[in-house]
Amino acid sequence: MSVAASTPSPTLRHDKSEKQFLDDEINAGKGDMLPLNVEEEISFSNKAVTHKSRYLSNGVKCFGVELSPDNFAVAMVYFVQGVLGLARLAVSFYLKDDLHLDPAETAVISGFSALPWLIKPLYGFISDSVPLFGYRRRSYLVLSGLLGALSWTLMATFVDSKYSAAFSILLGSLSVAFSDVVVDSMVVERARGESQSVSGSLQSLCWGSSAFGGIVSSYFSGSLVDAYGVRFVFGVTALLPLITSVVAVLVKEQRVLGPARGQLFPLGGPGFIESSKQNIIQLWDAVKQPNVFLPTLFIFLWQATPQSDSAMFFFTTNKLGFTPEFLGRVKLVTSVASLLGVGLYNGFLKKVALRKIFLVTTITGTALGMTQVLLVTGLNRKLGISDEWFAIGDSLILTVLGQASFMPVLVLAARLCPEGMEATLFATLMSVSNGGSVLGGLIGAGLTQVFGVTKDSFDNLATLIILCNLSSLLPLPLLGLLPQDNPDVDSNVSEDIEMKSN
Repeated sequence: MSVAASTPSPTLRHDKSEKQFLDDEINAGKGDMLPLNVEEEISFSNKAVTHKSRYLSNGVKCFGVELSPDNFAVAMVYFVQGVLGLARLAVSFYLKDDLHLDPAETAVISGFSALPWLIKPLYGFISDSVPLFGYRRRSYLVLSGLLGALSWTLMATFVDSKYSAAFSILLGSLSVAFSDVVVDSMVVERARGESQSVSGSLQSLCWGSSAFGGIVSSYFSGSLVDAYGVRFVFGVTALLPLITSVVAVLVKEQRVLGPARGQLFPLGGPGFIESSKQNIIQLWDAVKQPNVFLPTLFIFLWQATPQSDSAMFFFTTNKLGFTPEFLGRVKLVTSVASLLGVGLYNGFLKKVALRKIFLVTTITGTALGMTQVLLVTGLNRKLGISDEWFAIGDSLILTVLGQASFMPVLVLAARLCPEGMEATLFATLMSVSNGGSVLGGLIGAGLTQVFGVTKDSFDNLATLIILCNLSSLLPLPLLGLLPQDNPDVDSNVSEDIEMKSN
């Protein structure tokens, strides 16, 4: 856990980092494919052929993925998720300085704002089953952008209490979560049947775009707070989600017509209820398979270990006197580090077995996370390292490691989803991961209260950090729940293994 990671985030991005988690599962495969009617099979087959022919070559590649209009739209939505970090420091300082909340209260509000990420299957179901104005993807991207603009406009104008702030942050989180589900489903459609390497390239494009967005906004996130105040930053941030609405027109999507292709059923109508029932049954049939359930359980436990992020933010600002401008520079470093983490995974780790990645990164991350004790106790200064340089170096190393360790979670989840319910199942898996991260944050808030760490008292902060870091090792005995995969098989063999593997 780094100084940058300790900044409470208005959204949960797989963020045991976004967190995140990120957000963040199952490499052995799909299990038995769920039955589809003949028309759906023909439709999805034609769709797959269309995708392949559409993306043959346009000459421009990023992370090994060709930038077709669809892929560019996906990358831009992830870019917006990253650039929304412009308001992250503003939110943290607003809760601390304007609303005068303590670390535990801040952690609770951050956890509350992450609730939209726990019901992502609902958005996936709506997107898959209820086309809006004839489209399953494009229309929802437009609406998500408008909702995000509204939430940050409220933060810039009317919000004046912790309850209204929590509501507005929740609204912004809902906007990002819904758009995330939509673009994830598009990624899953492309990743189905591909090898781990190809799927890894797709996820690298997504998370590389998000990291690049973070780099763009990082430095200004602190300097703008110093120069103009948090309200101004919220106003500027309100313009960014509109990019999502604009790039939605690039999504190449066949207009949905007729009940056989998922006509827009009135909510509560018999068609909608029947469609809902079928989707729930299909989702349950997929989730209850051992090769889906067991790895998902591990990911939940891996994410659910307690965190001391909010306490560290208060310590670095109230005790060490880090300014918003300096924390913006730290965030710039961590954004670059996040991009390096994506590059590390894409270049060296996407063909490494999952168990090895989780084992090595967890043990290494736990050991390096203990370096925060040096900052809290002041031992870094006795070693001749200033607080500022120590914080930057610590954040750089831990962010690279955290991002590289989270990428396999996304790749596994993407390769698992059956045709026809990409958004729903992928969202379910990621919601489980996000739920673990939220639980870890709430446990951390409780421990912060138990150890008596407040905005003015940090006597037991070192103990809290040690306990949170050691807890990260607890899920390692359960590594056997992950599949024993062979990532180097080609896509056809990989798909066959996925169909049969337990």
